[in-house]
Amino acid sequence: MAFEKINEFAAEKQKLCKEHDTISDDLFKEYGVNRGLRDINGKGVLTGLTRISKIVSFKDVNGERVPCDGELWYRGYNIHTLIKNLTGFGFEKTAYLLIFGELPTDAQLEEFNEVLNDCRTLPSNFTRDVIMKAPSKDIMNSMTKSILTLSSYDENLSSNDIDNCIRQCLQLTAVFPMLAVYGYHAYNHYDNDGSMYIHRPKPGLSTAENFLLMLRPDMQYTELEARVLDIVLMLHMEHGGGNNSTFTTRVVTSAGSDTYSAIAAAMSSLKGPRHGGANLKVMQMMQDIRSHVSDPTDKDAVRDYLGKLLDGEAFDRKGLIYGMGHAVYSISDPRERVLKAYVKKLAEAKGKDKDMALYSNIEEIAPQLIAEKRRIYKGVSPNVDFYSGFVYDMLGIPLELYTPLFAIARVVGWSAHRIEELVGMSKIIRPAYKSVMEEIE
Repeated sequence: MAFEKINEFAAEKQKLCKEHDTISDDLFKEYGVNRGLRDINGKGVLTGLTRISKIVSFKDVNGERVPCDGELWYRGYNIHTLIKNLTGFGFEKTAYLLIFGELPTDAQLEEFNEVLNDCRTLPSNFTRDVIMKAPSKDIMNSMTKSILTLSSYDENLSSNDIDNCIRQCLQLTAVFPMLAVYGYHAYNHYDNDGSMYIHRPKPGLSTAENFLLMLRPDMQYTELEARVLDIVLMLHMEHGGGNNSTFTTRVVTSAGSDTYSAIAAAMSSLKGPRHGGANLKVMQMMQDIRSHVSDPTDKDAVRDYLGKLLDGEAFDRKGLIYGMGHAVYSISDPRERVLKAYVKKLAEAKGKDKDMALYSNIEEIAPQLIAEKRRIYKGVSPNVDFYSGFVYDMLGIPLELYTPLFAIARVVGWSAHRIEELVGMSKIIRPAYKSVMEEIE
């Protein structure tokens, strides 16, 4: 009864909140405030400086800002170059680069891998007492709970000395795959009546390999599967510093809070459907398209149904084609360009040629339709989420782990930004808000 009463109370009072909390677009224009810290062209308001990464989507040509093919740089290296020159697995090498600012030598990489291997362990009975207790379908929440609980095992929790912060960040980076996979297995067992199995990570394997080993009942995977997942993780590790979860990390860090709290806050940001949950929407949309377009090679049929999506007549009736467009990139998302080549290889190996044809047709047709039907201020192209969900599906990764996989990669970027904020921090981040309150007395 108490639960029903508070629900009724909240339902009744929501009208007051909507009445008193709605601020018109006219006031934003009057005071020159950009919604979402972005102007009408999608350019973000500068809120900080960083040496960690860089996004390029426009270039100055004779004093004019002109859209260009997107570029993503990690510590001075173009992501295309890093992946092109890759030998072996790249997640660990790129993590070293992002956190410490330079590429490791072979000896340094070997030492770094040994450190990560040593850190791939959880406190005694942690899996049973924390992860398996009160399991949730929301694995991001499960992981966040685990992150905050791990803080109680840290004898030097609150020190923001750089060496202590490095230790904490590396320990979290190492156990993130375990928190995600074990959290899923607990949910799948208790909520879905699935079999329970907990595989420990194996020393000497990469993050991508250990993820697949821990996830699958038979612990088996192919080299191609592990390498494609490794590329996906590299592409998701960092993105310019201005994204919502990384900004959250820096804001919480600037307040002097501890590593676990900063990373937990970033997790809460990333799980939002406007941020890390985008590839789930792509997959749901693709399933809907397949159910209505029998021949994925029929471009006219694909075009017709995409038109219905944009007109709000199909799928979730939001008028969106998910996976198309990006807040920063216009002509192309460099991560999508890199990933597409690996998607093709995996699709061929998995016998997913028809699915690949459908994705390719949507990639070709959707930008044309959006340009025709929408008033847009910059180009529209596929983003990395357009293909990442397809990769996860081909790897047999359940939907519940899509956003956690993003977190497994992005914790490296969060760590690098937390350290950079601590090294150069002098003031708490405290933006200003203009009050438009009406005075009653």
